[in-house]
Amino acid sequence: MHSPAPSPLPVPAPPPGPSAPSLPAARSGGESGPSPHRSAFRPDIEGLRAVAVLAVLAFHAGVPGLAGGFVGVDVFFVVSGYLITGLLVREAVTTGRIRLLDFFSRRARRLLPSAAVVLGAVALAGAWLTVPLRRADLEQDVVAAALSAANWRFVAQRTDYLAAGHEQSPLLHFWSLAVEEQFYLLWAPLLALIVLGAARAVRRGRGVRAAVALAAVPLVLASFALSLRWTDHSASLAYLATPSRVWQFGVGALVALLPWHLMRGPRPLRLLCGWAGITAIGWSAVAYDAATPYPGHAALVPTLGAAAVILAAIPGRGERSTPGGYGIGRLLAGRAPRAVGRLSYTLYLWHWPVLVLAEARFGPQEWPVKAALTLAAALPAYATMRWVEQPLRRSRTVSEFPRRGLSVGITAVVLPVVLALVVGTTTLNLLGPATPVQLGGLPPGADSGPHLLARTGAAPLGAGPVVPGPAQARKDFPPDGACEVAPAVTRSPDCLFGAVDSPDRIVLLGDSHAGQWFSAMLAMAAQRGWALQELVKQGCPLPQLAVDSPQLGRAYRECDTWRADALERLRQQPKPRLIVISSLNRYTADSGLLAEAWEKTLAPLRAIGAPIVYIEDTPVPGTDVPACVSGSPEEPAACAFSRANAQQPDPLARRIAAGGLPGVRAVSVNPILCPGDGPTCPAVLDRILLYRDDAHLTNVAVVVLTPRLERLLTDAGALPAVGGAGAASGPAGPAGWTEVFREEFDGPAGSPPSSANWLHDIGTCYPGCPAAQWGTGEVETMTDSTDNVRLDGKGALEIVPTRTADGAWRSGRIETRRSDFAAPAGGILRIEAAIALPDVTGAKAAGYWPAFWTLGAPLRDGYTGWPGIGELDIMESVNGRDSVFATMHCGTLEGGPCREPAGLSSGPQPCGDCRTGFHTYAVEVDLSPGAEEVRWYLDGRVHHRVAASRMDPDTWKRAVDHGLFLILNVAIGGGLPLADGATPGPATEPGHPMRVDRVTVSTRGRAA
Repeated sequence: MHSPAPSPLPVPAPPPGPSAPSLPAARSGGESGPSPHRSAFRPDIEGLRAVAVLAVLAFHAGVPGLAGGFVGVDVFFVVSGYLITGLLVREAVTTGRIRLLDFFSRRARRLLPSAAVVLGAVALAGAWLTVPLRRADLEQDVVAAALSAANWRFVAQRTDYLAAGHEQSPLLHFWSLAVEEQFYLLWAPLLALIVLGAARAVRRGRGVRAAVALAAVPLVLASFALSLRWTDHSASLAYLATPSRVWQFGVGALVALLPWHLMRGPRPLRLLCGWAGITAIGWSAVAYDAATPYPGHAALVPTLGAAAVILAAIPGRGERSTPGGYGIGRLLAGRAPRAVGRLSYTLYLWHWPVLVLAEARFGPQEWPVKAALTLAAALPAYATMRWVEQPLRRSRTVSEFPRRGLSVGITAVVLPVVLALVVGTTTLNLLGPATPVQLGGLPPGADSGPHLLARTGAAPLGAGPVVPGPAQARKDFPPDGACEVAPAVTRSPDCLFGAVDSPDRIVLLGDSHAGQWFSAMLAMAAQRGWALQELVKQGCPLPQLAVDSPQLGRAYRECDTWRADALERLRQQPKPRLIVISSLNRYTADSGLLAEAWEKTLAPLRAIGAPIVYIEDTPVPGTDVPACVSGSPEEPAACAFSRANAQQPDPLARRIAAGGLPGVRAVSVNPILCPGDGPTCPAVLDRILLYRDDAHLTNVAVVVLTPRLERLLTDAGALPAVGGAGAASGPAGPAGWTEVFREEFDGPAGSPPSSANWLHDIGTCYPGCPAAQWGTGEVETMTDSTDNVRLDGKGALEIVPTRTADGAWRSGRIETRRSDFAAPAGGILRIEAAIALPDVTGAKAAGYWPAFWTLGAPLRDGYTGWPGIGELDIMESVNGRDSVFATMHCGTLEGGPCREPAGLSSGPQPCGDCRTGFHTYAVEVDLSPGAEEVRWYLDGRVHHRVAASRMDPDTWKRAVDHGLFLILNVAIGGGLPLADGATPGPATEPGHPMRVDRVTVSTRGRAA
C-alpha cells in the first residue's frame, strides 16, 4: 500500500455473528455445578446479541455517532465463550465426558449451511457485480472464508504494504467467524482432556469447573498480554488474529465457570452491575472510532461490559432466575430484542456483502442509503434463518447421528469452494496470464514530445491489449528484491546494484514513490558504468513528518529511525555522483509544516555536496486502476480519474523553481502522465497501463519513461550524457556494432540444434579426460540425445536434465564450433543470450546448475591450460535460487589475481522471475585504451566488472586477448551447488529445462 494521507488504521470489518446455540441444555449437576440455572436458555443473552449486531450494522452503515460500533465483536466473543463453555462443562458434569463429535456436529449444522448460502450467493453475485480482477480476489476470499481461514488471509493483506490499495472484500466480516471456529477447534478438545483428567471429581462438579477455570485463567492473561503487544506493533494482527482474541472468549468462559451463584449479594448491586455493563458497551460504541488503538486496553470496556450484563442475571444462592423488574435483563428479554437476536447470525452474514457489492456496482453511497441497504439485508437473512438454519437445527434426521451433522457441514464447506474455483478459474482465463511482462515487443519510450512511446519508422502502437495486462500490473513491481524495506524494518540493507565496484553511484532515496523509479535509475547508472544505491522505505515520508502507519496501526516510529539512519549513512559514505529523492506528496495538507519538514531533511543532504534531484510526485489515482481496466479492457478511457484529486500542489517543487534551495533541482514527468489541462488523467497511454494499484506506476511504465527522465536529468545538468566505452548496447546492432554471430534456435520441435553452429560435449570430461567430472565434481553424463538437448519448435533451445531408472543423471552441454569470438584491437566484444532458467526450486532443485559461459580458444589444443586461458561465466545459478551470478577465472590454479578456484565473482544477483521468463545476460570484453575491463549485464544493467588493473598485463592478455568459444549447459551436482548447501538426492526432480531464446555475438571497433 502506498501510505496515503496519514490517516489512522481503519478498523477491519467487525464482529462475528453469534455462534452459540440458544437451545435449552441438560440440567446442571446441582447447586455446585457450573451453572445454577435449571435451563441453559437465557432470553436476556438473546437480546444482548441484538445489541451487538445492531452496533455492528450501524458502524458499517456509517451512522453518525456510532463510529465505535465495531465493539459488537467483543460482545459476541464474550457471549460465545459463556454459552459454549457452559454447555460443554454441564455436559461433563452430567455425563462424565464431552462428546466432541456431537459438539462439532451441532456447530456444523448450526453455522456452516447458512454461511455456505451467503458464500455461494457472493461468489455468483461477484461474477455479475464486480470487475474481473476484483472478482478473482473475491473468489479467493470465498475459499478462505469457507475453510474458516479468512482472518489470516486478511491479516496477510493488511500487514503487506504492497498488497494494499485494493477495494474492501464483501467477505471481510468472515474474519470473526474464522476466529471463533479456530478457537473452538482447540478449546473443545482441551476441555475434553481436562474432563478426562478430572474424572474422579466429576460427580461433585466442582472439580471439573475448577480444573477448566485453572486452564482458562492463564490463557486469558497470555492472550490479553499478546493483544496489548500486537496492538502496539501491528494493529491488523491484533484485531484479526485468533491468539489476540482468545482472552475475550475466556472472559465469557470464566463467567460460566466461577461459582457466582453461590455468592450472596444485594439485588441492587446486581441491577447496578447490569446497567453499568450495558452503559459500558454503549459508551464504547459512541466514544471509540478508527483512531482508537484496538483491541488493546480499549477492548476491556466492552468485554467486561458484556460480562457484567451476563453476570447481572445470574441469581445468587437461593434466588430464582427470573429477571428483576428494573434490571437490564428484563429489557433485553423483550420480544423485539429477542427477535433481532434470533436473526443476528444470518443478518450479520448478509449485511456486509449487500453493502459492499452494492457500492461496487453503483459507487460509494451516503449513510442513509447504506442504512437502507442494511435494513434490506434483513430479507435474505430472515429467509436463510427460516428455510436453512432452523430446519437443519431441528431436523431429527440430521441430528440423530453426529456424522450426519458433520456431513452437512462438510458439504457446506465444499460447495462454495467448488463454486469459487469454477468462477475464479473462468475469471483468470478471461484476465490472461499473470506472468512477468516481456518488454521485447514494445517500441522504445519517447524522450520528448506528446507521446509516451517513440514514433519511429515502424508503425505506431495500434489497437490491442494493454501492457501489462491488469493481472500482470498487480505484480509489476520494481525488481529491487528486499531493498524497499517494510514498515517494521528500521535499516535498509546494503542495496547496491549495477557496477557495484564503481566509485561512482546514484543514490535513490525516499518512500515507495521513490522506489518506483528503481528500474529507470538502474538503467541510467548501468549506461554510465556506475552503481545504484537504493535507500527506500515503504510509507515513510522523506520530509521529517510524524505520521502513523496503516500497517502497524500506530505512530510510525520505525520511519523516524530509518530516516535518521539513511541520512547518517550518506553522510559517512563517499560522496555520490547524484542523489535522487522523491516522496508521496500528501502525508499532510499543512504546506507550512511540510516545508519545514523538508528543510530538516534537505539540510543534511545538501551538506553532502552532491547534486540533488527531486522527482515530483506522480499522479495518485486513488482507485484500483488495474481492477478498473480489467472491467473495461476495450474502453480504458473509462478508467480516467480526476486531475484535481490526483495532482496536489507541490510546495517543494515551487520552492526549488524559485531558487530557494541552491543545489537542488526538480524534474517532473507529470506532463506526459497527465497531459493537457482537462479534468481527468488517463489510466492507460499508448496501450501502457500506467498504475499497478491506486498510487504507484507499473514497472513497465517506468521503463518506457526512462528515456524521458534521463533527458530531463541530463538537461538539468544532473547527469552527464552517455558516451564512450561502457555504454550498454543491445542485440539489434546499434551504431558502431557489428553482429558476427546469431543463433535463433529455429527448427522443428524435438530436433537438435544446428550442427553447423554447435558441438555436443559427450560423457563426463573432455577427450583424454584431463579433468574428470568436467573438473567440477558434476554427477551427470552429457549426451547428444534430444532427450537432453532439443529445439522446442517455438524458437528456443531446451537443455533438459533427466534421470534414468537406476538413478543416473543425463544432461546436455553444447559449445559453439567457432572459437574465434574476440574483441578487435582496442575495441569491444559483446556476447549475449536470452535465457529462462529451469523452473524448479526448493528441494526439487537441489543440485541444478545451469550456465552460460565462455572458454579461451587455446583450451581446445589439448584441453589444458585452465584457468590461465580465461573463463568468463556470463550466467550461473544453483539449486533453483532466485539469483544469478557471474565470474571471471584467470591466472593460476590456486590463488593468483583471480583468487582461484573461486574466481572473481559478482555474488548472487537477485532475479525473482528468472525461472519463469526470459532475461538477457551479456558480457563485454572491452579492450579500449584506458578502459580495459570485462563487464557483465543483466537485462541491460551492469552488475559486475573486472578491470585490467586488477592483474598484471600478461595475466590479463592470456585471459581475454584471444578467441573465445561459448558454452550452454545444465550440470547436476558438483562443487558449486554443494558449497551452496545442496546436492542432488531423491527429491531432486528431473525434466526441468533451461531454455535459450537466442545467442548473439557483436563487436565494436576502437572509437575514433
